[in-house]
Amino acid sequence: MILTIALLLSFQLAGLLLVTLFGLPVPGPVMGMVLFLFALMTVNGLLEKTLPVVNVLLAHFALLFVPAGVGIIEHFDRLQAEWLPITASIIGSSILAMATTVLVTRWVARLLQGSSKKEKRRA
Repeated sequence: MILTIALLLSFQLAGLLLVTLFGLPVPGPVMGMVLFLFALMTVNGLLEKTLPVVNVLLAHFALLFVPAGVGIIEHFDRLQAEWLPITASIIGSSILAMATTVLVTRWVARLLQGSSKKEKRRA
């Protein structure tokens, strides 16, 4: 169990190092998850070795939300006083994120369709 957790943390560290060294606009832990996914797809038996520990971590995933809940209780007066700008920023950023996702998805789909049409013409 300890070795698997160390492995997961090493992927997170590797992601942080890559992001720091190359100045990538991606959070380090996200890059670490991408590296871990690549390792899962390429290394035989890695999934079977890590799955029991990952299942235990996922079973206790709700504990990660405790600090957020404590923060809400701690700053309840401020949230109550500034609820309108906070709510507006949450709703606005959510709409912006969804719209950006739609636009990027459409753009990538067009790029992929264009490249597949070029490949068909070559054949």
